[in-house]
Formats: sequence, structure tokens, C-alpha cells
Amino acid sequence: FLLLGISAATEVSFSFDVGNGPVEIVVRSPNQLNDDQWHRVNAERNVKQASLQVDQLPLEVRKAPTEGHTRLELYSQLYVGAAGGQRGFLGCIRSLRMNGVTLDLEERAKVTPGVKPGCSGHCTSYGMYCANGGKCVEKYNGYSCDCSKTAYDGPFCIKDVGAFFEEGMWLRYNFHSPGTSMKDLVSRTLLSSIDPETTAPDLNLHKEELSFSFSTTKSPCVLLYVSSYTQDFMAVLVKPSGNLQIRYSLGGTKEPYNIDVDHRSMANGQPHTVNITRNGRDIVLQLDHYPPTSYSLPTASDIQFNSPKALFLGKVIEIGKIDQDIYKYNTPGFTGCLSRVQFNQIAPLKAALRPTNASSHVHIQGELVESNCGASPLTIPPMSAATDPWHLDSASADFPYNGQAIGDGVNRNSAIIGGVIAVVIFTILCTLVFLIRYMFRHKGTYHTNEAKGAESAESADAAIMNNDPNFTETIDESKKEWLI
Repeated sequence: FLLLGISAATEVSFSFDVGNGPVEIVVRSPNQLNDDQWHRVNAERNVKQASLQVDQLPLEVRKAPTEGHTRLELYSQLYVGAAGGQRGFLGCIRSLRMNGVTLDLEERAKVTPGVKPGCSGHCTSYGMYCANGGKCVEKYNGYSCDCSKTAYDGPFCIKDVGAFFEEGMWLRYNFHSPGTSMKDLVSRTLLSSIDPETTAPDLNLHKEELSFSFSTTKSPCVLLYVSSYTQDFMAVLVKPSGNLQIRYSLGGTKEPYNIDVDHRSMANGQPHTVNITRNGRDIVLQLDHYPPTSYSLPTASDIQFNSPKALFLGKVIEIGKIDQDIYKYNTPGFTGCLSRVQFNQIAPLKAALRPTNASSHVHIQGELVESNCGASPLTIPPMSAATDPWHLDSASADFPYNGQAIGDGVNRNSAIIGGVIAVVIFTILCTLVFLIRYMFRHKGTYHTNEAKGAESAESADAAIMNNDPNFTETIDESKKEWLI
């Protein structure tokens, strides 16, 4: 016999017997093999040795005995997926080759009960429904969306996870667990998608991706602040005027680099969405429905965020020197709603409101109340005439044509267009009236075959006789008498 199968969740076995007794080769994987991912298996047996390899794991080799049988004689069919009395395989098998010949599994699957051709999986067709960075996970006869690396919740990762902050409340997310040394931070990948082997020992960041939404009616305040073990920091503030400000301090310059968004007040009680992406010196900011805007750090500025320490929401409670403006904006604190906060692969609000692996990193001052306020639609009030670029003042408007004004300031072209529309409507009404009269002109009339002169005749019979001479002759013939 010859058998290739999965003997345990982390083991693949290759066993055979050529007449010298059963021989088994086992490859053990450090990770589970039933993880809905593709794995490649190579098994070989010849007169000298037998070998088995799984993925990129080390090759397992077993030498053949110097004496004994070497020829494998098989007298039954090849079974794929199950054989008599054995536990069946549940999953996908593809690219099956034996002795250099590719076996057509799909053709056999068409005529085999319980087996279906093709192995694209459900995620190929329905993975698009896992939104906001959710990962599609294959399941038997279905799929699910993994939202653990996102700031969203729900079956399709579309439910906002938000909370309402009262005055004086704040949330702190430590990038390292309590008691973790700096040496242990090297292997942590929460902050960056970079391979941990290439991460700098002090966990410097060359890029950040930050997204969140908020609504508030009070200013100034600190929305988000990322501190470090050095003097580097990043902050998103609402200034006393209600305008948004993004502040970067990465070293190399005396003053932080500020991005001021002055075209609209953010402290208007409406939900606002902020997306900030920094890659090296380039910064891209997108606010609400406005198009993205690009900025660049000064040439003297550093491009590394050195040793990030903690992320604060609502207020900054940090030991050490804090920027003076941020210190002033820190009082009395943020009051309003924050939702779907995500910094790279960290979701601090979700870690605070949901039991996740990162919940131990969160410390809260005050009572955090979950709220779906971030899911409210954006209803921006109309802009004032002074700030609306499309508003035209009647006194200073310069129209591309100089039409003659008639009536109460109505343009001549408008009057012509109105007259044309009136003529068209009148024509349509006349056509409808004509059609109605034509369709109903015979309404209530009918035709008969009454004899002429029926009005003056004494009776109906008399009218018929007066009108039809043949009928009269018939009557006269009937009046004749015959004597026999």
C-alpha cells in the first residue's frame, strides 16, 4: 500500500509497504495545517530512499533497507480524499501529479458524489463584502470577515465603534504592554506592517496611517496625541476658532510643523472624518468629502517618528515636557464623540470597548460610554454668502452676456424661454382636445334597419307594407281564395 495523509493538525505522514513491513515518514509543522491556506506536499519513494517535504519545511528522508523487496505492486484503484473505512478529507486538493503525470481531478469530480470541481472558495466571490480592511476567512460552506485589525465591528466590518467623551475624560493606549522592555518591542508588529526582522531596535516609524471621525461643539480641545520616549509627537487639535490643526514634531526643527485647515469650523456639532497618511516627508490629509490635500515636511525635519510611547484620546496626561499650545488646549478637555479611531493597525477605542488581545494596553480616566454617534450622516449647513465661492452679488456680478432686463429684473432670455414653454404646453392641450373629440364623436349613436315612413304609419305592419312592394304582393296572393 501507499498512503499520504494528514495525521494531526500539524503533521503530514507518508507511509507505504513494499513487502518489508510498513514504513512511515512524518513532517511536523510549527503551525497548524488546517488554516484554510494552500500547502504543497512532495512525496517520493525509490529503490534507495523515501522522502517527504511540506511547504518550505526541512525535507524528511528515510533510507531503504539494503536487502528486501523494492518494487511496489499495487492492485487497486487510486483513492483521493478518502478510502474504505478511513476518515474523509474536507477541503481542496489541486495539482495532483503522480510519476510526472497530472491527474485530471476536476473531470473525476464531476461524476463523483460529494465532490465538486473547482476550488476558488467563497472569498473569491464574496470577499469584497468584508469592508474597511476586514479579512475574508474561508469556512466550510461559507465565509466570515475578520475585523480584528480594523476599527469596525459587525459581520462585514461596517459597524462603527465609537464612544462619547464627557469633559475631563481621556483614554490612553500604551504601545507596549505593562512591564515590556524595549528589547521586546522589536518583535511587535502592532505599529507597523514592516517585517519585524527589519524593524529598528527602537521601533522608529517611517510612515503612519491615521483615521477617525469626531463631532464636538466646544473648542479648543485635543482630539488625538501620540507621544514618544523622545521629544517626537503627533497631534490633531481643534483651535479656539474651531479650525482643525495637525501638528508634527519629528526633530530637526525648532518649531513643530503645523497644517491648519481654516476653510470651515469643525466645532459645529457635525460628524467629521479625518484621514492622515504620512510616508517619509509626504503627508496627505483628507477631511470629510473634500479632495485629498498634500503637504511636505520641511527639509530640515527628520522623517522618523522615534520610539512611540502612547496614544491619547480626549486629553494628554503625559510625564515630561509637552508643547505649550497643546498644554493650553488640554483644558478643560474634549467633549463629544470619537469613533472608528485607527492608528496603523491599532484600534484603541475598539480595544477599550471590546474584549480583544490589546485590551490590556488601554487605560481610561472616567466613564467611557459606547455610542453610534459616528454613524450619523454629515449635514453641513449652507455656507454664508461671504465664504461661498459660488455666491454672486447682484451689484458686482459680471455675467458672460449682457441681456436686457425686463419686468422685475428678469432677463430677456428667460422671458423667451418661458414663452416657448407656454406655446408648447398650449399646443399639447389643443392636440389632446382634438383627440378626445375624435374618439368620442359617435358616442350614444347606433344604426337600425327601420322602414322609411315609419313615423306616419298607423302601425309597424303598415309601415312595412308601404315600404316593401314585394311584401304587399305576397299579402295579396295570400288573400286569394280557391274553390274546388
